[in-house]
Amino acid sequence: MGGPNLEVFKFAMYISFPIGIMYYFGTNLDGRFKVDNFWPSQEQTYKIPFEREEIDKELARLKAKRLKIRDERLAQEARAKELAEAQGLRTQDQESS
Repeated sequence: MGGPNLEVFKFAMYISFPIGIMYYFGTNLDGRFKVDNFWPSQEQTYKIPFEREEIDKELARLKAKRLKIRDERLAQEARAKELAEAQGLRTQDQESS
């Protein structure tokens, strides 16, 4: 059909295409695919406490944070309950009228 020249051309393409892709993406990776400030700096990362005092301080901080979030949630639930009761009283007053 195509002859031996076509087969040689196809073989050359099968070999050169992957090599070309690997060469294009494999050279100058830092300049081509660099994203500035992608990783956090050393000062921005979390430091794991190893000393007993540091661990106790961190546990106290986490407990205070958890209790603060809990108190806010309970206060919000109480406000929602009061609002629901007020809405319920209004609807009962409207039904009885």
